[in-house]
Amino acid sequence: MSTADNPIAVLVELRDGAVARPTLEALTLARSLGTPVAVWLGTEPDADAVAQLGEFGAAEVRVAAIGAEARYPAKAGAAIAAATEDASLLLVVSTFLNKEIVTRLAVTTGAGVVVDAAGVEFVDGEVEAFQTVFAATWNVRTRIAGKAIVGVRPNTTTASAAEAPGAASIVPISVQLPATRETVTAVEPVAQIEGVPLAEAPVVVSGGRGTGGDYALVTELAELLGGAVGASRDATDEGWISHEHMVGQTGTTVTPALYVACGISGAVHHRGGMQASGTIVAINMDPDAPIFEICDFGVVGSLFDVLPQAIEAVKAHRGA
Repeated sequence: MSTADNPIAVLVELRDGAVARPTLEALTLARSLGTPVAVWLGTEPDADAVAQLGEFGAAEVRVAAIGAEARYPAKAGAAIAAATEDASLLLVVSTFLNKEIVTRLAVTTGAGVVVDAAGVEFVDGEVEAFQTVFAATWNVRTRIAGKAIVGVRPNTTTASAAEAPGAASIVPISVQLPATRETVTAVEPVAQIEGVPLAEAPVVVSGGRGTGGDYALVTELAELLGGAVGASRDATDEGWISHEHMVGQTGTTVTPALYVACGISGAVHHRGGMQASGTIVAINMDPDAPIFEICDFGVVGSLFDVLPQAIEAVKAHRGA
């Protein structure tokens, strides 16, 4: 299929029809491992998307134009399998849908799978992924013998264009789709959180029980920093904010460069979803709150006193 040495396949993630930033992060990671090739499912990509993938190192854009059939994980898996026959490693963005797709793909191809990885490298000729597990209490490295699939978390690699990008060539992929018993009878998109998706945000400002349901300051700081608003399970259980904002083991796992926890005690459930963040700032009135055990910078005080000062300081710094 490809004449490139050691092709590393990257499944393209789309956001509102455009290439999502985590895909560019995955291509950047792939360049350190071999020759990236992008795998595109659904409709034909436009010229701008192909040019962008080439800018970040993709030598080829392998297009499986299966249209709406890409909604079926089994059929998406078959298309990916056809597009990655020569690749020893497939990188995907670690989303709920992709996890389902690659699980089915692994069953049909015999590949080994690691999801929610922070990175990957070749060790002694085999793929080795590293991740945090058990509520971020252990760092583990997992080696996969043979064909490998790794789901990588957003924000674990800094996206950067290739030093000498080339023009990616389009390679049509012929796919024999399997029959499935499922039928999609209706598609109703769920309204998404405004702004940066929580899992992809470089900055997350989260509020917990200490907000008392008032997220005005949390939201203002998040918007000021170009980030997303998160929440603890207590806050979502109280109905103060929708479940889509919940950070934790049963919510969204985030790995931003900066995580600000406001009025969050830091229970194990919450810590498991944010402990791998780059820098953690905690604001809590309880000096014995567990969140202070893992934060890089802690402030004992009311978020209603601290956040206005932080907001004004950021504004003053930007205006200087």
